Amino acid sequence: MNSAQSEVVSFTRMDEGTRQDFALLVRRHDATFTPQHLVDNVMTMLRSMERYRAGLQVSYLEHSIQTATRAYRANARDDLVAAALLHDIGDVLAPSNHGEVAGAIVAPFLDEEATWIVRHHPVFQGYHFWDKLDRDRDAREQFRSSPYFDATAQFCADWDQRSFDPAYNSMALEDFEPLLRDLLRRPARH
Repeated sequence: MNSAQSEVVSFTRMDEGTRQDFALLVRRHDATFTPQHLVDNVMTMLRSMERYRAGLQVSYLEHSIQTATRAYRANARDDLVAAALLHDIGDVLAPSNHGEVAGAIVAPFLDEEATWIVRHHPVFQGYHFWDKLDRDRDAREQFRSSPYFDATAQFCADWDQRSFDPAYNSMALEDFEPLLRDLLRRPARH
């Protein structure tokens, strides 16, 4: 182990840290959490979705890849293709608020519209099936004043709700890696 790897802060409580401690943390953080590291983590999270079907004919991963493939083949812009790929990434961690979780993951890297779509897609997706669960399929109307309402409705209608087909000719997950790499290289929005 070289000296840079063994260098650690002096504190055990953050309020006791020095300027040098926090300068060290910033340097080490920036060296560790590179764009490639982020892409590797996102790809690992996506691959983990292969294990989940929950009664669907396809895995959650295949659903996400199908959604992204449809967006890509519709010539959607890169942020929307990435949103399509990542829209359900929060599902295996927090099913009841997976849109919020996925939205928080993509917010630093995708534009405002794509982030809004990811965050709100569960309610818009409900338009396509909530009536079969005795829920209000028009719950999305609460967001009618959003400038992203129509884009989110189209995202769900054209890509998301159609992507449960085991016979669909999806692209490979790896086909999306260069796009993710490019997007995650952007300076993070705070």
